[in-house]
Amino acid sequence: MISDKGMTKRIAITGGAGFVGSNIACMMARDRPDCAVVAFDNLKRRGSELTLGHLKTAGVDFVHGDVRVASDIAALGSVDLMIECSAEPSVLAGHDSDPSYVLDTNLNGALNCMEHLRRTGGEFIFLSSSRVYSIPALMDLPLISAGERFEIEPGATGHGWSERGIAERFSTTGPRSLYGTTKLAVEQFIDEYRAAYDLRATILRCGVLTGPWQMGKVDQGVITLWLARHVYGGALAYIGHGGEGRQVRDLLHVADLYDLIAPLADGIGQMDGCVYNIGGGRTVSVSLLELTAHCRRLSGRDLEISAIPETRPNDVAYFVTDTTQIETATGWRPKRGVEETLEDIHRWLIDERTQLEPILGDTA
Repeated sequence: MISDKGMTKRIAITGGAGFVGSNIACMMARDRPDCAVVAFDNLKRRGSELTLGHLKTAGVDFVHGDVRVASDIAALGSVDLMIECSAEPSVLAGHDSDPSYVLDTNLNGALNCMEHLRRTGGEFIFLSSSRVYSIPALMDLPLISAGERFEIEPGATGHGWSERGIAERFSTTGPRSLYGTTKLAVEQFIDEYRAAYDLRATILRCGVLTGPWQMGKVDQGVITLWLARHVYGGALAYIGHGGEGRQVRDLLHVADLYDLIAPLADGIGQMDGCVYNIGGGRTVSVSLLELTAHCRRLSGRDLEISAIPETRPNDVAYFVTDTTQIETATGWRPKRGVEETLEDIHRWLIDERTQLEPILGDTA
């Protein structure tokens, strides 16, 4: 593809050595040899360096840089599309500690990206988060225990929520974690840059993304960590909400996210100025108890999982994404279910065991 600048179209992916960024970069390079795909990353997160060979094999150019440093981003030069995947993704980041890294990376880093596009042109896809929604409002959902999971009470509905899950109009008022607040602030700045500078941008509020190459931790990437501990051994605990493991999230395989993003390489079109919830929805959701059963089956290991009844700050009992709006607008919907997603992660854990066990095993 030739851009309107008379050169091969350039796609820059910030956070490009991270889980989401590296997967999108490699898939884009695989499917679009007519485009130049550049991954930009500071390699701060442990394990991100392992993706460099993955990127090189896929034909992705790597640029070492930090979104917090405007001159690093400027070194990218002109791009036709920037996909902003960089973030400090932990919902516990900054709580009981210095918040400067999460603020600088998630807010100032995204502003630096928009400033670069303001000066040089190019469209913007911002990966926001379901964490923009109000924690008190989520905690007020009418939940019941149904077998091994929480569910919204049958027939119940309210502003921005129903049995289908949480929709885009759900409340963003009230505390939502420092991480969630940085994401919401960037969304508001995108509105301002669109109005003042004609920035073409779309916002994707992602739920729990998972898949191979995710270096999971307790506070982020827990699906991968849960399965990794079953494969490699290690301690796990049901934390909060009584310590029973009934809290529920919907999952989205990173390849399903890519399927939505891939056509936007040709231009974001009618998605300019839009905000969409992106997740697996009710049919691709799982509780921790249900996840444990899947992991036991795949690994053949029966771990004893401890219980910590106290709920940590920012932990919610239930979040399932209502994807009605994006399905109606584009026809997109997830293709990969819970079992297929976990089987994909399991193959990766086995194939890359030598590299991954020191990171995701009991000493992680």
